[in-house]
Amino acid sequence: MPRKMVVIFGASNILWMVFAVSQAFKIDIFPESKIIAQIGDSISLTCSTTGCESPSFSWRTQIDSPLNGKVRNEGTKSTLTMDPVSLGNEHYYLCTVICESQKLERGIPVEIYSFPKDPEIHLSGPLEVGKPVTVTCLVPDVYPYERLEIELLKGNRSVKTQDFLEVSEMKSQETKSVEVTFTPIDEDIGKALVCQATLHINEIDSQPQVRKTTKKLQVYISPKDTVISVNPSTSLQEGDSVTMTCTSEGLPAPQIFWSKKLDNGNLQLLSENATLTLIAMRMEDSGIYMCEGVNLVGKDRKEVKLIVQAFLRDPEIEMSGLLVSGNPVTVSCKVPDVYPFDRLEIELLKGESIMKNKIFWEDVSKKSLETKSLELTFIPTTEDTGKVLVCLAKLPIDEMEFEPKQRQSTQILYVNVAPRDTTILISPSSILEEGRSVNMTCSSDGLPAPKILWSRLLSNGDLQPLSENTTLTLTSTKMEDSGIYVCEGINQVGISRKEVKLIIQVAPKDIRLTAFPSESVKEGDTVIISCTCGNVPQTLIILKKKAGSGYIVLKSTDGAYTIHRAQLEDAGVYECESKNEVGLQLRSITLDVKGRESNKHYFSPELLVLYCASSLIIPAIGMIIYFARKANMKGSYSLVEAQKSKV
Repeated sequence: MPRKMVVIFGASNILWMVFAVSQAFKIDIFPESKIIAQIGDSISLTCSTTGCESPSFSWRTQIDSPLNGKVRNEGTKSTLTMDPVSLGNEHYYLCTVICESQKLERGIPVEIYSFPKDPEIHLSGPLEVGKPVTVTCLVPDVYPYERLEIELLKGNRSVKTQDFLEVSEMKSQETKSVEVTFTPIDEDIGKALVCQATLHINEIDSQPQVRKTTKKLQVYISPKDTVISVNPSTSLQEGDSVTMTCTSEGLPAPQIFWSKKLDNGNLQLLSENATLTLIAMRMEDSGIYMCEGVNLVGKDRKEVKLIVQAFLRDPEIEMSGLLVSGNPVTVSCKVPDVYPFDRLEIELLKGESIMKNKIFWEDVSKKSLETKSLELTFIPTTEDTGKVLVCLAKLPIDEMEFEPKQRQSTQILYVNVAPRDTTILISPSSILEEGRSVNMTCSSDGLPAPKILWSRLLSNGDLQPLSENTTLTLTSTKMEDSGIYVCEGINQVGISRKEVKLIIQVAPKDIRLTAFPSESVKEGDTVIISCTCGNVPQTLIILKKKAGSGYIVLKSTDGAYTIHRAQLEDAGVYECESKNEVGLQLRSITLDVKGRESNKHYFSPELLVLYCASSLIIPAIGMIIYFARKANMKGSYSLVEAQKSKV
C-alpha cells in the first residue's frame, strides 16, 4: 500500500474516533419546550446525559437568580422540582453537565401565570326599573394582567370589553375590574349578567384560559299608581260603616299598610290588609286615612279624608261587670237628654236579634230633657263573643224632618270564660326510676287563654312557684323530687287547679337484717328478727326462713318477726327480701339456738331433800322386808328381838 494512502487511512481513523467520542457524550432536557405553569402548581425539569458514566450536574438561571426549587441527582439524571410554583420561578433555567474535560449545557424557559378564581359580580344596589345601577366585574389575583381581557354581557349582548395592555415593572398578582353603569328596564327582568375573563397565556397558544360568572338579574319596580276606593262615601253619619280598598302596582307586589294621621302628625297603624272596614263610626273617626304600598325598593302613598257628621248624643251602653260565660250580667241602655220622650222607643239588639224593646207612652206635662233607659239581664255564652250589642233609640218627630229620627250605640261583646278542664299529661309516667327525666304538660281552657303557673305543694301547705311555661321538665330526677305538683290555669275571671303526685323510686338499698338481742340465744329466750330499708317511699319487706330446699314466709309486722320461746328447731337461716317496681335486695342471717345444760349439773333444794329421803327410806324398807321374812319363819316378828339377834 502506498505511503500516502496509509497516512490518509490513519488520519481518517483518528477523525472517526473523535467523532464517535463527541457523539457518545450528549445532554437532553425534559420537557423539550418551555413550561407554562400556574402559581401553586408543581413542576419538574429533568436533565439527563448519555456517554458519561459519572457526570456532574449543576442548575442555574440565566440571570443567576435563586432557583426557588430542590435539585435531586441520580446517576446520569438530575431533576429540579419547584413545588409550589411562585413568581420567583419565572426564569430561563440552564442545566450544566461536566464529564471529565467536557462540558455541555441545555436550557428551558419557565413562564408563570395566575388565574385562580372565577370573576365576581357586584351591584351598587338593588336593580330598580328606571334607576341607574353600577355593575362591577372583578377578576382577582391575575398575572400577567397585560394579557387579561374582561368582557361584561347582559343577556347575549356585550356591554363592555376591556384589555389591560400596560406592563407592570414588578411581578405581582393583581385584581382587575370593569365597571358599567346602566339603567334597568322592564325587558331586563329575567336576563342574566355574564362576566367573562380571558387570560392569553401564550401568544401562540390558540386555547387561552377562560373563566366566567353568571348572575341572574332580579329587577324590582317601586310601588306606583296607588289607588283608594271608598264605599259608600267619604261623608258619613255616626253609626255608619265604611269600607276602603287600596291597590298599588310594583314588583314584587307591594304590601299594603293602612294608617290614620293623628293630630300630632304621627301615623297610627290600623291594618296590613288591602281592605280596611270601620264600623259604627263616631265623630272622632273623622280625619285623614293613608294607604301606603311598600316593597323592597320603595313606597307610594295615597290619602283620603273621611268626615263623620256628629249628632247631639247617642245612647250609652253600660255593663254591670265583666262578661263571663254562664254568669248573669245586666246591660243598661241609656238615652240621655230626650225631649219629648213620649213615644220614645229603645231597642236592645244582639246582632240582628232584638233582645228587648220598650216604648215610653207618657204624657209630657213639662218641658225638660230627661234620660230614659232600658235594662236587661242575660247569661252570656261563648257564642256571643264577636257579636255586636246595639242600643237603638227611635224618636218619631214627623214635623221635624231635619232632625235625625234615630240614634244608636254599639259594643262588640267579648265573653270571658273562667279557666276549666285543666289537665295534666305526664311523660313517661308519674312513677319514675331515679335519674330519669319527666315532662309534665298542663293545658287549661278559657277566654282569654289562661296563663299556666306550675308550683310544688310544700309540707306546710304553701305553694312554691316553679315555672310559667306550659311544660315543666325535670331532668335527672332524684327521690327528693317526689311530691305533689300543682298546675293553675289563671285568667282575669278565675283560676282552675289540677294536681299530680310524682313518685321517684329507687331500687331497694340500705337494707338491714338484725336479730335482737343476739344471733346466738338459748332455748326459751325471746328473739326479734327485724328487717329495715332506707328507701323512701317504703318498699315491700318479706321475712322468710329457709326450710329444706325452699323458704317459709313468716308473718311479720312492719318487717319484724318475734320468737317468744326459742326452740332448737327455730335455729337456721333467716332471709329478708326488700323489693319494689325498680328492683330488689336480699339480706340473710343465721340464728343459733343453744339447749339447756345436762341434769348432772342441775342442782336445786327440792332435789336435795328428795335425795336424802330416798337414802333413808330404801334401807328402812330393806330392814322391814328382812324382819318380815324372819317373822314368817318364827310365826312372829319383834323389832327388839331383831336388834338383839344382831348383837
